[in-house]
Amino acid sequence: MLQISKYTAISPDEIELNAIRSQGAGGQNVNKVSTAIHLRFDIHASSLSPLYKERLLNLSDRRITKDGMIIIKAQQHRTQEQNREDALKRLQELIKSVAIVPIKRKPTKPSRRAQDRRIEAKAKRGEIKSLRGNITQDDF
Repeated sequence: MLQISKYTAISPDEIELNAIRSQGAGGQNVNKVSTAIHLRFDIHASSLSPLYKERLLNLSDRRITKDGMIIIKAQQHRTQEQNREDALKRLQELIKSVAIVPIKRKPTKPSRRAQDRRIEAKAKRGEIKSLRGNITQDDF
């Protein structure tokens, strides 16, 4: 069982794991051993609560297809077992991330004193810049 929270877990039957050949450099071993793991998880057919399903489907993540399938490819490690653990851990983190309710932002305004300080600083800076102008005969 893949534990998501205290009351939520995913059965191994719901997760499809396939071993495939890894990409990239790796010498002779990469061409003959299937160490990468391709994980597929169907959100609609899962035993997750409707809250998790809805939030996962609304999530804009490239690992989630339009059909509601989560696809994770793990190929960072040299062994199939480590890649399997990595893929399951990444699935667990993805599902846990939607369980956290984002805190609504409360819009704030600067205080009246802060506004006044800003205007005073702008006026002072403008005065300094105006004194940098060219000096004419009339100024003497």
